[in-house]
Amino acid sequence: MVWPRRNAPVLLLCAALLASGTLVLVLTRDLTYFQDTWAFLMHRRELSVDALLQPHNEHIVLIPVAFEILFLNVFGMSSALPEFVLLTAMLLVSATLLFVYARRRVGDWLALMAATLLLFLGPAWQDLLWPFELGFVGTILFGIATLLALDRDDGPGDVAACAFLILAAGFSSLGVAFMAAAAVNLLQRRQDRGLRRAYLVAIPALLFAAWYAGWGRDAESHLALRNVLDSPHYVVEGLAASVESLLGLSSAPIEGIATVGWGQPLLVALVALVAYRQFRHPGFSPGFWPVAAATATSWFLTAFSYIAGREATTGRYMYAGGVFVLLLAVELLRDVRFGRRALLVSGAITLAAVASNLHFLHDGADWLKGQTVLTRSDLAAIEISRRTVDPDFRLTPAVAGTPSLIDVSARDYLEAERDFGSPAFTPQELAGAPAAGRRQADIVLSRALPLSTVVRPGARIPGTERGDCISVGGPSRTPGVPLAPGAARIDVAPGPPVRISLRRFATGAFPVHPKGAPGNSVTILRIPPDRAPQPWYLHVDAAQQARVCR
Repeated sequence: MVWPRRNAPVLLLCAALLASGTLVLVLTRDLTYFQDTWAFLMHRRELSVDALLQPHNEHIVLIPVAFEILFLNVFGMSSALPEFVLLTAMLLVSATLLFVYARRRVGDWLALMAATLLLFLGPAWQDLLWPFELGFVGTILFGIATLLALDRDDGPGDVAACAFLILAAGFSSLGVAFMAAAAVNLLQRRQDRGLRRAYLVAIPALLFAAWYAGWGRDAESHLALRNVLDSPHYVVEGLAASVESLLGLSSAPIEGIATVGWGQPLLVALVALVAYRQFRHPGFSPGFWPVAAATATSWFLTAFSYIAGREATTGRYMYAGGVFVLLLAVELLRDVRFGRRALLVSGAITLAAVASNLHFLHDGADWLKGQTVLTRSDLAAIEISRRTVDPDFRLTPAVAGTPSLIDVSARDYLEAERDFGSPAFTPQELAGAPAAGRRQADIVLSRALPLSTVVRPGARIPGTERGDCISVGGPSRTPGVPLAPGAARIDVAPGPPVRISLRRFATGAFPVHPKGAPGNSVTILRIPPDRAPQPWYLHVDAAQQARVCR
């Protein structure tokens, strides 16, 4: 049939969109809120001007915060699924817009390859699997929409471009890069259409400037002379990492700082090819310069604000970096016609890159699942201890076992949980959670309740056990003495210090280590009542005679 054959690229794009969307939703189906999202959930739940316009990590986050408030009030906080659905939809729309942009320049087949590389860009797994990155994804989506509107080269296109630029900047400060692209387009067309189109850049720029004057200037700035001087190297490294990621050659770790391997020689080779083509056919397409301006603005602004953790090879920069590389590529290939053999080779490279990049998505999802277990377990511990927990108790990395909950305090979380529901494990779910979560929940509980000890000198070890006492030292060691809320007494005979430890939801190991129990002493362990029925288990590691009285 002629129709399917003629429309094969579009049909294959639909298949790629379906496969990518399904993959992302499957990989994220068990995940909950992570890291910076908690800053919004804890501190920006109320719809107010400040909540919408306060910067986050120097970025405007007006639209992401608006979505967070909307989802909280419509769906509550029990499930993060609505955020993942929105992120997935925006990723698919962005890839579709890239396809439309590219097909106008290089044809359907190369456009299909560009969109497919973006859909399965594994090294950018943070952008593809973490809804907080809606800021970057939304800016890219409306940035490409801006470029497509400018393609119209008419009044309605300019109005649309202006609106898209405002939306792009509302998602993140990356929108400034697309303002630069629109400004270049404005200057390119000034002889044909004059400067009456200046509003399409001026209005978004003035709105962004007003935000910066009112709120953005209060953000912590990392602009430094050293960063400016180092920026060329940073930009080259970022472009090299983007090329490497697109082609499935990245070796970036899921955690830690990546280094560029194949990217640098590939970038050198690509620059050489461009130089050779310019020698044979001088001149760039008009669309190249706006994209080049957006690319340079994005990377240089990122370089100027560099601090540790914002390396050019960071995974969350690879989505925007990959888009800019693809946009540049389609502009450079605009007048090149690929034969059947060249298309087959390009298609094979695309499939190989996608296959290579899939493991990043799988590994990234596994890592986020581990963070989800810790998050739900730590929050369950706060809920269980709500009767006695200090409102200012915070889930610091040392307590929570993860840095992703640094924005969570007991007061803020319990207020949000009361109003919007709980994403935490129930006590019953916690009892069956993975071992890492149960262990960490015990640690958080011990600090949140909190467990406390008081030591008094002089042991009371009778010759025989009386009352509710159990011998635990010397040859009479026990695997764990069950303790209910209240006070327990640990008598230790003269000798070396004794190690006491506890567990509740954990099995095997005893992760909680209270102070106390020197030789020839009595340690009083106090356990406040809480909302879980499971008992604590006390383990005493003593060479001499000791006993626990409940």
